[in-house]
Amino acid sequence: MANLYPVYVNLVKQKCLVVGGGEVAERKVISLVECDATVTVISPECTQFLRQLAEEGKIDYIQRRYDPGDLEDAFLVISATDNQEVNKLVASSCFSKGILVNIVDVPDLCNFFVPSVVRRGDLTISISTGGKSPLLASKLRKELEGQFGEEYQQYLEIMGRVRQQVLTECDDPSKRKAIFQRLVESDILQLLREGKEFSAKERVNQCLSLLWD
Repeated sequence: MANLYPVYVNLVKQKCLVVGGGEVAERKVISLVECDATVTVISPECTQFLRQLAEEGKIDYIQRRYDPGDLEDAFLVISATDNQEVNKLVASSCFSKGILVNIVDVPDLCNFFVPSVVRRGDLTISISTGGKSPLLASKLRKELEGQFGEEYQQYLEIMGRVRQQVLTECDDPSKRKAIFQRLVESDILQLLREGKEFSAKERVNQCLSLLWD
């Protein structure tokens, strides 16, 4: 297999189709809803939770078998059924229309893979094995979850605010870089990890002192 190109896709209001209504499909739907995609599930049956999402208006549920016409205006498609004939039909239809498609656990029928993901606010760490070992990807994700705690969310929020302040108040590229470097190399993250928020704020202000030098 050729090298895969890692990319993050904005799915806000994009039509995403999930074929299948079991537990695997449910997990895929949840991840799509979390990205504010417009999700449609097509399956003769579905889990109680998927029905609940449909009743709450968070997804559309069409209770029938997949039809190639369902791909109209679809941006991304995931097929999570145990019917290989359906999976092959979904894949071939998507390939012919240039639609992103993932057939769960069948790498040869995919033109994209869904990685294991660690999220800490705006920090996203993705792990992919190119479909060769989902269990290994899951194991690595759990290890990373232990290494990257919730303090990273707070840390990144601080860094984002400070970055905007520096870009607004400083026109000197070299000074900007020096401030950003000082912030990244400081112990702000460790202070947040220890619950010392006031000390972290003080350290931020110390790093920002270059603005007024």
